Amino acid sequence: MSDHHVTTDDAWVPDACTLPTAERPLRLAEFDQFFADAVRGVDRLSAQHLRLQLDGAAQVEETARDLTARESSCCSFFAFDLSRSEPDSLALDVRVPAAHVDVLDALAQRAVSVRDQG
Repeated sequence: MSDHHVTTDDAWVPDACTLPTAERPLRLAEFDQFFADAVRGVDRLSAQHLRLQLDGAAQVEETARDLTARESSCCSFFAFDLSRSEPDSLALDVRVPAAHVDVLDALAQRAVSVRDQG
């Protein structure tokens, strides 16, 4: 991972998140670093479905699996699916129920914003 400096505005963190408040800035920083380092494209496939096109490196896949597993444990409404259509192509699909579309909107905006800073 690189050492890009990113802010950790937690405005997109939903009330339904059970991650302790003190740990949220660290998790947000991890997501920001991941967005800056790994995201190559952001596609909104539907209101409830976001696809992040990622760098295909094995380290990126490992980081994505770790980060999404930990996020699922505190924000259970997220459904994450990591897949490869080709050896160097990695996609992270993020789905939410209709009640959390606003969270997905904010996550998508955050991914684009942080990626574009880098």
